[in-house]
Amino acid sequence: MKFIDQGRKFICNLCGFTDETPRDYHCNLGPDGRRRDADERPELCRGTVEFVASKEYMVRDPMPAVYFFLIDVSMNAIQTGATAAACSALSQVIADLPEGPRTMVGIATFDSTIHFYNLKRALQQPLMLIVPDVQDVYTPLETDVVVQLSECRQHLEQLLESIPTMFQNSKTAESAFGAAIKAAFLAIKSTGGKLLVFQSVLASTGIGALSAREAEGRANISSAEKEAHKLLQPADKTLKTMAIEFAEYQVCVDLFITTQSYIDIASISVIPRTTGGQLYYYYPFSAVSDPAKLYNDLRWNVTRPQGFEAVMRVRCSQGIQVQEYHGSFCKRIPTDVDLPGIDCDKTIMVTLKHDDKLQDGSECGFQCAVLYTTVYGQRRIRVATLSLPCTSMLSNLFRAADLDTQFACFMKQAANEIPSSHLLHVREQVTNLCISSLLSYRKFCATVSSSGQLILPEALKLLPLYTLALIKSVGLRTDGKIDERSFWINHVSSLSVPLAVPLVYPRMMAIHDLESKREGDDSLIPPVIPLSSEHVRNEGIYLLENGDDCLIYIGNLVDSGILQQLFGITSADELPTQFVLQQYDNPLSKKLNDAVNEIRRQRCSYLRLKLCKKGDPSGTLFFSYMVEDQSPNGPSYVEFLVHVHRQIQIKMAS
Repeated sequence: MKFIDQGRKFICNLCGFTDETPRDYHCNLGPDGRRRDADERPELCRGTVEFVASKEYMVRDPMPAVYFFLIDVSMNAIQTGATAAACSALSQVIADLPEGPRTMVGIATFDSTIHFYNLKRALQQPLMLIVPDVQDVYTPLETDVVVQLSECRQHLEQLLESIPTMFQNSKTAESAFGAAIKAAFLAIKSTGGKLLVFQSVLASTGIGALSAREAEGRANISSAEKEAHKLLQPADKTLKTMAIEFAEYQVCVDLFITTQSYIDIASISVIPRTTGGQLYYYYPFSAVSDPAKLYNDLRWNVTRPQGFEAVMRVRCSQGIQVQEYHGSFCKRIPTDVDLPGIDCDKTIMVTLKHDDKLQDGSECGFQCAVLYTTVYGQRRIRVATLSLPCTSMLSNLFRAADLDTQFACFMKQAANEIPSSHLLHVREQVTNLCISSLLSYRKFCATVSSSGQLILPEALKLLPLYTLALIKSVGLRTDGKIDERSFWINHVSSLSVPLAVPLVYPRMMAIHDLESKREGDDSLIPPVIPLSSEHVRNEGIYLLENGDDCLIYIGNLVDSGILQQLFGITSADELPTQFVLQQYDNPLSKKLNDAVNEIRRQRCSYLRLKLCKKGDPSGTLFFSYMVEDQSPNGPSYVEFLVHVHRQIQIKMAS
């Protein structure tokens, strides 16, 4: 914003309109043309500012912090230890919920029927209330099902402790997932809130029941190949319709999928995706190694910086307009994005359209405003403003290019296309985006030189490598499980820029020589190695992490002393299938634990650890991440560079 006429008027940086400065906001300008109080007013000198919202920004009083827990107690969930892990994680996390009288909680369990619990203090123990009708669901005793946490903490802890034993002899294999979340929604509909769902088996009965589409697809191979992408789309509109209603009443749903079989993520993921929630996927669920990650994920979910009942809008200055929003939200009107839940891990991508001439040397303004309620019940407006210079010089654009952001944009666009297009088409699109960027540079910016060279702009020199990694990633491969690909698509849609590159091009490091650190290197994480099998030696141990999973590969000629120090075993044959990292009393083990904990801190993710060895399916999984090697999923890095160069030469010649 620019002030003129001694501060009496201002020019809006978005619409260009000149208006009078309100009298109580007036301040004289200094010799440099800036207001004298510019550095004292946050809104004039900071890119992001928060304001406490006044009454006119409220349709109702700010909502309380409501948490409703819904736990799968079907036979499979009980037998695999998923129910016990969920109850244990919840009982530890109760202490981390916001303090105060505004925090409300409720709990229900479900198999083929739904069981609510009356948590009122007067009762000696929680009273179970069963809802048998899973087609037309309702909530019994609405007022006693959701109560103040301060009034029912003891009851809740007692109940969580007893749920696994209450259902230990259950022979009910069916799951009324759709009906259960609908009933839980009805319980918190009047206030809105967070619904945290722990689910272990395919929803098979009641509203939104699903079938094992993956198995049906495998049985009918000819149609499966033609319409493989259909399995990545929701089975029908039932759950989407429910999700839109949840979003309307400010209910945000987080799903924790603790399963060992197909669960149709393509269908159920629309619920967290439409309500600003998150989907966590533990497959195959292990009662030994996954409870620690489940607890850490749940704890971060409720303690991370977050807000409720949010509305977001992006505005731009003249010549540019918003084209589309991508991410986890509900959109009822074209200009606004509704977010029943918003948190620091979600990213919303906004694509812009250039619809008018911009002056060279002028500046473009972008502003994102988010109206939300804090977990302590305060309504706030957060305004982030960005001003960028315009240029007609393409070389300036390439010099200032942000590779990670551009790649994250390609990745989200590809993820968006996968469910509705053939994979080959999506891969070609991704490759063409890379080629067209580099062709523009070669055509308009590069100095005339031998056409035999591939010329890459400095800022985008890793674009071909990341593009190749994306082509070989889980979402764009044909050999992955349908649920894993659906999870990848869902995960990418709201993934932040710093986590986009590692998801497809993970970090790999050697951990067998952690003690041989270079002088003056204080980093807890060892140097990163390129993702090529030529860097993986049989005598070595390597750690590979992508922000979600952490694979530790053990070569078959590793020194038994190193194995003993790190894992308490003497040979690679003794590797446990389910692994929990221990800290032993030696410097090497301590350094490995420090490195893993530092990665967890950087990624804000607990990471699932898995041990891998040669000649085993786990070893094959590890080597599938070697994106610079040639594989059935695509060419080697060198071959891909040759292909990109050839395409650029063909286009230059035509």
